[in-house]
Amino acid sequence: MTTITAEPLAGARIRTPRRVVAHAEWTVHEFAAADSTSMVAAHLPVWHAVRADVQTSGRGRFERAWVSDAGGLWLSAVVPARSRGAGSEQFCLPLIAGLAVCDMLRDLSVAGVRMRWPNDILVQDRKLAGLLLDQFAADQVVVGIGINVSNQPEECDATLKDQTARLMDLVEAPPELDELTALVLGNLRRVVLEWSDRGFASVLPRINALWGPPRRVKLEVGTAIHRGVFERVDAGGRLLLQEEGGSVTAYEAHDVRHLREI
Repeated sequence: MTTITAEPLAGARIRTPRRVVAHAEWTVHEFAAADSTSMVAAHLPVWHAVRADVQTSGRGRFERAWVSDAGGLWLSAVVPARSRGAGSEQFCLPLIAGLAVCDMLRDLSVAGVRMRWPNDILVQDRKLAGLLLDQFAADQVVVGIGINVSNQPEECDATLKDQTARLMDLVEAPPELDELTALVLGNLRRVVLEWSDRGFASVLPRINALWGPPRRVKLEVGTAIHRGVFERVDAGGRLLLQEEGGSVTAYEAHDVRHLREI
């Protein structure tokens, strides 16, 4: 999870929403375009969300560019930080948000959905969705969610050819973006409230079921490369890697610059 201490909207162009709509317990601010939905959401209260048709400065972990072309779901939702329990549980929120999105995709009968630690959602080894969390205030977190629906990311970035999946290719009749927004937000609220009430242990078994079979991975940690078998995630959201020598090491998400399955 990224913690930003600077003024959240510095450098971001602020526009008037195209419309503001209610989705059950959520209020959604819709834009034709935004530099970053998360930067717009930074000044909103809990249970508000921002959706844009396109993002002009979408980003992933470690400020990597995130292609956010028309036809995808580009959404940022403001959720409460957990008010009790171990402070380290805040770093489990990317996994909790990933569980919510995976639950929604499975409800749509998307086959073969799995997670790639800490914040990618894959189908047949292709990236369907990604998440990025920012914390601008102590009591709330902005959950950024991007889902490829009918967009064409490889047209914007040729290096993405054969690397991405789209919802429209996985289900017979994908929901319209308005409906998909409501489904994502409904699942996110449900899982976040469960975590808030009962702690990370209540959702950890379901999260660990989302990795699929054990896989060999390569981690970039600083300038070092570590190889081994991804075992599972522990109670602190850390990756447990059985290294080639047989020992098991726990890695924090903010220490791992890149994970590649090998």
